[in-house]
Amino acid sequence: MTGRAAIAIAALMMLGCSRHDIRQAVDTREENIDHQRLDPLPPSGIGSGAVETYTLQPGESYRMPQLHTAPPPVLGDREQRQELALTTVCVQLVVDADGKVERSLPVADRTECRAGAAAENGALRQAVQEAVQHWRFSPAAICHFAPGKLPREPSDCEGPDRIEPIPVSLLYAFTFEIVKGRHYVPFFMRRLAGWP
Repeated sequence: MTGRAAIAIAALMMLGCSRHDIRQAVDTREENIDHQRLDPLPPSGIGSGAVETYTLQPGESYRMPQLHTAPPPVLGDREQRQELALTTVCVQLVVDADGKVERSLPVADRTECRAGAAAENGALRQAVQEAVQHWRFSPAAICHFAPGKLPREPSDCEGPDRIEPIPVSLLYAFTFEIVKGRHYVPFFMRRLAGWP
């Protein structure tokens, strides 16, 4: 190593050590997104949240669909707001007999879903509908038992003669929150990382 190179390295090291207390504020934006399944409205309900029910026959049980692949919605650059109070977007998923989301429909006729239906929340709805197209379920099914053999309970699907996968409609609520914050980064670290 030449003397000049050694001096340059020593100078860089001293510069880093001497500047560790210089900090620069960086604004941050954190997106929090959560989802939960909603109970359907009773059959007498009106609107997209109402579902038609099926009455199990003797010797039948119902196996609930199980969500196993659920990439979350991604807002990214499509949502420019730096802050957003808790806002819920609701969708009705039509899940086919293979467990794939056939389509999703916005739900706005439930109290908890109204804010998400507002015009300014279009980016949230779009993010939800794009994400749920990639969701996958173990399909719902009607389990048929042999005559004289009854399921222990309406959701028991152990030992049936036949399992019939069926399409179902499910309601989900996605709650979004965007929090504006600020953290401090040492100036020399910003330069080393290639930040402006």
